[in-house]
Amino acid sequence: MFTGLIEAIGKVLDVRLSGRVSELTVEHPPSFAHVRLGDSIAINGVCLTVSRFSTTQLIFDLMPETIRKTNLHKLNRGSHVNMERALALGDRLGGHLVSGHIDGVGKVSGIRNEGNAVVFNVQAPREMSSYLVRKGSVAIDGISLTVGDTTPEGFWVSIVPHTLSATALQHRHVGDEVNLEADIIGKYVVEHLARKGAARGISMDFLRQHGF
Repeated sequence: MFTGLIEAIGKVLDVRLSGRVSELTVEHPPSFAHVRLGDSIAINGVCLTVSRFSTTQLIFDLMPETIRKTNLHKLNRGSHVNMERALALGDRLGGHLVSGHIDGVGKVSGIRNEGNAVVFNVQAPREMSSYLVRKGSVAIDGISLTVGDTTPEGFWVSIVPHTLSATALQHRHVGDEVNLEADIIGKYVVEHLARKGAARGISMDFLRQHGF
């Protein structure tokens, strides 16, 4: 588990996405001095396992499913990524519970300044719409954020100066793809109600037909 509070901005040193050798190599941040083989580290919100490391590099294996379902295949040498080590029991939970399992890949559809903040509009996959609620939690590339409100195409978030400077969001532009993870509690609630409703013959079409 993670908190969505980014500990370091890493730089991609190499990315190999061919056949049996699919690996991501990221520079080893000085603050990650006690990394061990097998540790879980979130890269752009994706929970990855350290397969090899040195004082300068962290190397992760990438499964085909990870490549298909995240934005990691868009990375190139020099790309900036958000990095967070797994949560330790007893740590402060300053963000929200983040599993590192991506629900969908969104796209930055707009960026604008508002006072001291920067507002990002994000186009989200349609299947995520039931998980996104006004003032609910969402992780964008592993960053714990609050949904300002939903929109017909997705949602928007307001980024304070510290978050912008401490994360790779400062390097994102309109059209860039971002990994999205909805609040884990909300997902369980939605899935439970959907299954319970289906068992009773209640569906979204049924609710719409009856004015809900």
